[in-house]
Amino acid sequence: MAKQNSIPEVETYIDHQAGVIREVQPPAPRSKKAAERRANRAIYITLAVISVIWLAPFLFLVLQSFRSYLTEDGGMVNYLIPKAFSLDNYRYLFEDGQYLKWYSNTLIIALFCSVLQTGMVLSVSYALSRMRFKGRRLFMNIILILGMFPGFLTMIALYFLLKQFGLTQEGAIPGLILIYVASSGMGYYISKGFFDTIPKSLDESARIDGATRFYVFRRIIMPLSKPIVIYTIMMGFMAPWGDYVFASYVAFGKSDSYNVAVGLYRWVNTMDFQGYFTRFCAGGVLVAIPITILFFMLQRYYVEGVTGGAVKG
Repeated sequence: MAKQNSIPEVETYIDHQAGVIREVQPPAPRSKKAAERRANRAIYITLAVISVIWLAPFLFLVLQSFRSYLTEDGGMVNYLIPKAFSLDNYRYLFEDGQYLKWYSNTLIIALFCSVLQTGMVLSVSYALSRMRFKGRRLFMNIILILGMFPGFLTMIALYFLLKQFGLTQEGAIPGLILIYVASSGMGYYISKGFFDTIPKSLDESARIDGATRFYVFRRIIMPLSKPIVIYTIMMGFMAPWGDYVFASYVAFGKSDSYNVAVGLYRWVNTMDFQGYFTRFCAGGVLVAIPITILFFMLQRYYVEGVTGGAVKG
């Protein structure tokens, strides 16, 4: 084996037995490998620290939810681990009709919004991705600019508008669904980016064969768009599930129309904080369970939807 030409990155030599010329990558210097190992170690340590910081509040919430308000102090204490683990707080929540009412209100709003918002967002996204009409670019720019303004700027105007139609307090649940769904079309950008990655030749072939746009959307585009559909459903469910600000305005003063976020806050703010703190923690754990299960079941589609929709169209 005789070594011939040599360049900084690749070494070339002749394999006389095989009768061919081969190129090999020279081994990296030990100092470079050591530097890479140190960099990777620093990254892992940083991620571990961030994970602990992120999980610490939830761990505190879970542990405090198992501290009985009957045998121990139901308020804030100076220790983390309960002296005795108990299900008294959870038992109280399931026996308390008020909390179950709040939970059912939240579930109804989230389910209706996830279904209706998904139809709204995907329809707007498909139209802006596939159709070309006068004012399309101007419309997209206006929606983009409006999306930069925080939603709470319109709360007062929306509250009085809903009040005129009896959609506040006793009618807060349909009022909240209406507001969440009506504004959902403005969040079309990720879905549109995903639709832009689907070849338009599929639409054109189906249209030549006589298919309508609705048929193309329902039978061709939707089966290819499972990740973005799952992502849109998740976003439509999660947004109203944890909303407090707007829900507190619309349902103000009517406890039967509260969602879980508003109800739990009223517990610790207007009632006995020291007595309701551990039950507040238990309620927070129960609120987190559906979202956590939903995310772990659908996280693969969630990631695919986000990355697929990141393409600019």
